[in-house]
Amino acid sequence: MITRRRLSAMLLGTSAALVAAPAIARPPRPGERETFSSRELVDSGHGFFGNVSRGLALTLEEATRRWGEPNGYILGQEASGAFFGGLRYGEGSIYTRGSRGQRIYWQGPSLGFDIGGEGARQMMLIYNLDAIPAIYQRFLELDGSAYFIAGFGMSAATADNMVVVPIRSGVGLRLGVSLGYLKFSPAPTWNPF
Repeated sequence: MITRRRLSAMLLGTSAALVAAPAIARPPRPGERETFSSRELVDSGHGFFGNVSRGLALTLEEATRRWGEPNGYILGQEASGAFFGGLRYGEGSIYTRGSRGQRIYWQGPSLGFDIGGEGARQMMLIYNLDAIPAIYQRFLELDGSAYFIAGFGMSAATADNMVVVPIRSGVGLRLGVSLGYLKFSPAPTWNPF
């Protein structure tokens, strides 16, 4: 019998294995970028994710082990659905050192062996962000999902020198692997392209 803890570990391993050629965030030079420590991210995520805090802590630990400390993050929620081709829409707030949170929206299409739907709370870690306007572009993402009632997962999306690591805690029924992109914008839109 698969326990919730074992399923979370399997999903984390599967999602991490699907991320192709992860970029390594370089350490900031003096006065360049200030980052967020794992402890700060876990503290911020505790109130946002609620009772899945242990899964969040393990996922954040894996993300910081792979890419280092991020210099920005997004807290938000999204809805997505797929029947081989899929769409996702989300909204939240982006945080950097010195900013109190600014509204941000994302959307994007996907294509792959992916069926189902989900609603997810999300924390996205952002690496190598020079300024908030730099994130308003498309980030290529390979995503794997396996939700039966509830699930937890991590993927990575890249553009230029930036890496965005979405960490999702979702509810729904979804299974599959897809290739797509996330497009960030300062205003909401229904156009995923």
